[in-house]
Amino acid sequence: MTKPYDLEERTFLFAKECRIYIRTLPKTTSNIEDSKQLVRSSGSVGANYIEANEKLGTKDLIFRLKISRKEAKESKYWLRLLHELNPDQKTLSDSLLFEIEELRKILSAIITKTSK
Repeated sequence: MTKPYDLEERTFLFAKECRIYIRTLPKTTSNIEDSKQLVRSSGSVGANYIEANEKLGTKDLIFRLKISRKEAKESKYWLRLLHELNPDQKTLSDSLLFEIEELRKILSAIITKTSK
């Protein structure tokens, strides 16, 4: 599948795919709690990126992008936990782990470029 070039759309699709993935998981206590955290952080990646685009200046842009990147790192953490504890769903979580790492790298590149 080709990833959209529009980062707002790409972060939206990531959050959506996380929610679809969560629906496939067994309803254990840890899955429910970890899934709640993933829902929050995966949605925050895109929400903070959108806020960054409404920048009030370069400092604000960089600050919002760093928050978005931080949420991407947090999403990766929750995904890794769910990935390890739900081996039957590894195909879905593998693709999400790959995508969140790509998003993190893109955000880091934008932060580096904008900071110069």
